[in-house]
Amino acid sequence: MKQQGVTLIQTVSALAVLAVLTQLGAPVYVKLSDDLHRAAVTRDLAQTLRSARGHAMLLGEDVRVQALDDAWGNGWRVMLEQDSRVLREQRLRRPLQIAANLGTTMTFTAMGLPVNPAGNWLAATFEVCTRSAGTSQHQVVMASSGRVRVSNEIRDSRRCTGAGA
Repeated sequence: MKQQGVTLIQTVSALAVLAVLTQLGAPVYVKLSDDLHRAAVTRDLAQTLRSARGHAMLLGEDVRVQALDDAWGNGWRVMLEQDSRVLREQRLRRPLQIAANLGTTMTFTAMGLPVNPAGNWLAATFEVCTRSAGTSQHQVVMASSGRVRVSNEIRDSRRCTGAGA
């Protein structure tokens, strides 16, 4: 009689190899997934800031951008300064640590200039921090003119080692 199929030993051996490969591949997949998530959040934040600036200039009104729940890593909200009408709100499904050199609120004037709550011109850097302490590979950099750009250089950051806003 000719044998068809696989033996129990072959099946167990294949499962053992699969288990070992899964154990080796899972950390790499988690790291890749986290890197892609941080990159996407960086692009979304940059686009939100560009959009808020554009709305401010288009409508001729001040537009406020604020962190949700007092942390940029939870998400952000864009609203008109005058009547607090929400233009956009983005809550992150997986909260991150985003460290910024400003508080949790900023405003674009009708001329498209970023200012802090006291009304002073503002330049800011938002650093999307890695899980492992102290580094940032994705940054959103906003000039005092309001121009927003994304930077992908790996940096050691003191802001990423702290609690981060």
